[in-house]
Amino acid sequence: MSEAAGRQVAEHTHCPYCALQCAMIVTPADGGPYVEPVWFPTNRGGLCRKGWTSALLLDHPERITTPLIRAGGELVPCDWDTALDRVVDGIRRAQESGGPDGVAVFGGGGLTNEKAYQLGKFTRLALGSRLIDYNGRWCMSSAAAASNRSFGVDRGLPFPVSDLTSARSVLLIGANPADTMPPFLQHLDTVANAGGLVVADPRLTATARRAIDGGGVHLRLRPGTDAALLLGLLHLVVVVGKYDPDYIAARTTGFDEAWGQAAAWLPERTERVTGVSVAQLERTVELLAAARDADAGAYVLTARGAEQHADGTDVVGAAIALALALGLPGRARAGYGTITGQGNGQGGREHGQKADQLPGYRSITDPDARAHVAGVWGVDPAEIPGAGVSAFELLDSLGSAGGPTAMLLHASNPVVSAPDADRVCERLSALDTLVVADFLLSETAALADVVLPVPQWAEEEGTLTNLEGRVIRRRRSVTPPEGARDELWIWHELARRLDRGPERFPVDPREVFDELARASTGGKADYSAITWDRLDAGEAVHWPCGADSPDGTPRLFTERFATEDGRARFCVGPVRPPAEMPDAEFPLLGTTGRVLSHYQSGAQTRRIAELDAAEPVAWVQVHPVVAAGAGLADGDTARVVSRRGAVQAQVRFDEDMRTDTVFLPFHFAGAGRANIMTLPELDPVSRMPEFKVCAVRIEAL
Repeated sequence: MSEAAGRQVAEHTHCPYCALQCAMIVTPADGGPYVEPVWFPTNRGGLCRKGWTSALLLDHPERITTPLIRAGGELVPCDWDTALDRVVDGIRRAQESGGPDGVAVFGGGGLTNEKAYQLGKFTRLALGSRLIDYNGRWCMSSAAAASNRSFGVDRGLPFPVSDLTSARSVLLIGANPADTMPPFLQHLDTVANAGGLVVADPRLTATARRAIDGGGVHLRLRPGTDAALLLGLLHLVVVVGKYDPDYIAARTTGFDEAWGQAAAWLPERTERVTGVSVAQLERTVELLAAARDADAGAYVLTARGAEQHADGTDVVGAAIALALALGLPGRARAGYGTITGQGNGQGGREHGQKADQLPGYRSITDPDARAHVAGVWGVDPAEIPGAGVSAFELLDSLGSAGGPTAMLLHASNPVVSAPDADRVCERLSALDTLVVADFLLSETAALADVVLPVPQWAEEEGTLTNLEGRVIRRRRSVTPPEGARDELWIWHELARRLDRGPERFPVDPREVFDELARASTGGKADYSAITWDRLDAGEAVHWPCGADSPDGTPRLFTERFATEDGRARFCVGPVRPPAEMPDAEFPLLGTTGRVLSHYQSGAQTRRIAELDAAEPVAWVQVHPVVAAGAGLADGDTARVVSRRGAVQAQVRFDEDMRTDTVFLPFHFAGAGRANIMTLPELDPVSRMPEFKVCAVRIEAL
């Protein structure tokens, strides 16, 4: 091992998967790199099976190590000059016919802060295009929209995750961390053992089982009734006198309007609509109020199960309203938060790869924000394009009349992860030029005209921001393959070949971070007082960290909220049914989610032998009675059919499943893509698709 490698492995880095960002050391070795866990506040020395096996991808035999271009219908190797020339030719053709917006860009929540920032800047300055969005739109957008409306700022957890360790009551809505981020569950051990864990989920997940085993509550709601459940809980909080009128008067606005929505949701009506008993509703309110009154730790947390709906912003708004009525946000040992999913899901949405945002979580339509960022970039504000469109809308416009004819796609696999996935596949295939930067040939990369090989997580330097707003350092531990090129270098080279000011796009990530910090100055997500030196010295720095808060802000809202008047707002809308209800042709509710062994589209985890062996094929979880009605036995292959297409999956019996619901993981490829069946009905505020509910039927293959 070289001296440099020896220095590198003496410092920890962080897992490439979820936003918990567990700490680890990656050690180069003759048999391939391996990982060792490191104690860190989020993982406390633990890793899940995905983290333990993460280094196996670094030298995986399917690793892309040379650029590929399409020739004669096949992807063939080429040199970098040829590949980049092909990309530039495609960009020029697209913009000659369609103007600057002839080229679109799609990013990802796994990019470092530096790359998320530079990708947004490259799109807007080098390409002049307004058309950029990213896969985080399908992860955190509803929670972000609701948090911005109620609190004036969006940070997943506005308190350190370790605060949950001593909680005595936690309501988890649509979250299954036992499978999605197992080290998180240790922060809930105390509350689970005390009988104070409440899990709202249509399925009896491993997390729901943990709650029940400890004496807590599983609220097994009907899919798509999350808002009704939360308004029913809010109703009970008020009518049984568990709300906090002093807190509401001193720190909030809009309570009367919220009560106008919740007043109609009597416990019996809530039970009838959601399937959750009145007794369970009452028990939930009792647990939260008792923990708050004892100053023993009371929290309301949401995740994708609550957010991935066409009314996701209103669902999260109702969850926040419940927390506000109880007087939790901004109080010590209490609060509301949302569990961020992707590795850099928080930082990835703060610095400019989202259609409507500029760095520092600034609005792209705000003249002052545009002027500030333009000053950092050294351009006239008029040179920064306006807002683009959301992720699905962007993908759905590709190759259509007046739509983009070229796309640069980074760190995402929408062929598997997008709703109405077959439709998205058709739109990608309609492009004149699709360029994908990846380190494996994902299902989306396989459609590309140009594939650019890039480094993996342990081969790059940068920063990320975890689920609690803590900015952390990603350190290079191993050398990338000789043929891989960093995205910062790629964008610099493309800008040079396009004659669009390559000096604006430095390749040194530290230099990019310093510029990002300046661009974020004064923004909601202010990084201006954060430096790599501070992070390398081991400081725990949570944003905002600027002139007014140079030490960082681990806990938000202790004195005021980030709204103009310093008050949190109750933002509650009317309950709306799912966009697609069951009928005689499609009598069941289909819902999707994640499993322990896989991550997101599965492009990485399906290539790890241990993880693939644990979950090798797509499956559908169904009650035996429902399966029998379709003539299916446990282990049979079934078709799950929606109005958009059919998914092929192995039947798994589960007597704890609701008889009106089937569940499919969304990690699998080909005919097993669960998102073939999901519909792209969009939340009117966040533009989140309706991932969690669609009408389906199940039948023998």
